[in-house]
Amino acid sequence: MNISIFGLGYVGCVSLGCLAQNGHNVIGVDVNKTKIEQINSGKATIIEKDINEIVKKQFNKGNIRATSDYNDAVQNSEISIVCVGTPSSTNGHLELRFIFNVANQIGEVLREKKDFHIIAIRSTVLPGTADKFAQRIEKVSNKKRNIDFAVLSNPEFLREGTAVFDYYNPSITLIGTDNSKAAEKLAMLYHQLPAEIIITELKIAEIMKYVNNTFHALKISFGNEIGNICKELSIDSHKVMEIFVKDKQLNISSYYFKPGFAYGGSCLPKDLRALQTLAHDNYLQCPIIQSIDKTNALQIKKAIDLIIAHNKKNIGFLGFSFKAGTDDLRNSPSLKVIETLIGKGYEVKIYDKNVHISVLTGTNKKYIDSHIPHLSNLIVENIDELINNSEVIVVTTKEEEFSEKLINIHNKHIIDFVRIDERLLKKENYSGICW
Repeated sequence: MNISIFGLGYVGCVSLGCLAQNGHNVIGVDVNKTKIEQINSGKATIIEKDINEIVKKQFNKGNIRATSDYNDAVQNSEISIVCVGTPSSTNGHLELRFIFNVANQIGEVLREKKDFHIIAIRSTVLPGTADKFAQRIEKVSNKKRNIDFAVLSNPEFLREGTAVFDYYNPSITLIGTDNSKAAEKLAMLYHQLPAEIIITELKIAEIMKYVNNTFHALKISFGNEIGNICKELSIDSHKVMEIFVKDKQLNISSYYFKPGFAYGGSCLPKDLRALQTLAHDNYLQCPIIQSIDKTNALQIKKAIDLIIAHNKKNIGFLGFSFKAGTDDLRNSPSLKVIETLIGKGYEVKIYDKNVHISVLTGTNKKYIDSHIPHLSNLIVENIDELINNSEVIVVTTKEEEFSEKLINIHNKHIIDFVRIDERLLKKENYSGICW
């Protein structure tokens, strides 16, 4: 099929490459000229395992291209997939102007287009957004929903760092719709994937990402609290939790039940806050949901206190993106620790092979400029340089290259936020954050 994808960030870039690899012709649409140039040079717009090779191969085959011309994209596609960002506003509500800008653009094109068009919203949006999106298209295009076009919800469940694997190995494929024929056509994009395709109501599909991510956020904080209690009692928190997750019958995922550092990234904090705001707006009291981010903040404070307790001023951070294998700095808890330490007069150096200040763009650059604008002065390009010049080494991401270096360190203290290597637990100069 011919597909257009609006937004070439994480979800859009992965969708672009994977759909093309599955045999479709895909047009990417974005307002960012750099991203357009990257795709049209056969390069991915993100750092993510396997995606650069996929984009390069499919570009060379002529299966993908990118443009800022939304008229061209919609006119030459049967399905448009919306992957633009939905960041939180300062009061916790979603910023939907990017979504509705796309609705206006598609509406303009549909005013002249005769063929039936399907729009699938893959961006994370609150229930009712698809209806508002469709109303906007109707107003701009003077066309009728489910006669001239259909709007569906098709939420993604991709983890940064394993997004390509997750795309091809989903637990489920979810489609929310009020148009069964449009849903059947959209489902054809996913028939070759090894997962059940669930077709449900629009609002059910729209809320599922928030339900999932709020539960994932809860699991991380719960595991950390158990870990902190166990540490005070000299009990190995990981052994406790390994036994706990053996009960697979109650919908428990072992992936998140590991005591460690605070959660971060672009999804969990934003989606939790959105669900909190949704409950508040409907005059509902949800004390567990409202307290999850407080526990997370306490875990960040615990990390800061653990570093300060060593009474050393030269601190080296191994990793500072929110997760190994990604360059995403948004809501990285490590950056909050670094920002606090700098404010207290500590000398901080950072090594992260996935992040290069010279190529930071978009949301990452905006986030850094507003939090640590002089970050480039803190980054070192060589891991040995960081180790040699640090008195305390803090491990914040689980990169393979860190393990062997840490095993051979004996004269500096190691603080581990991610339980990077079981062999380190026996070292006298080693501390886990909650084990």
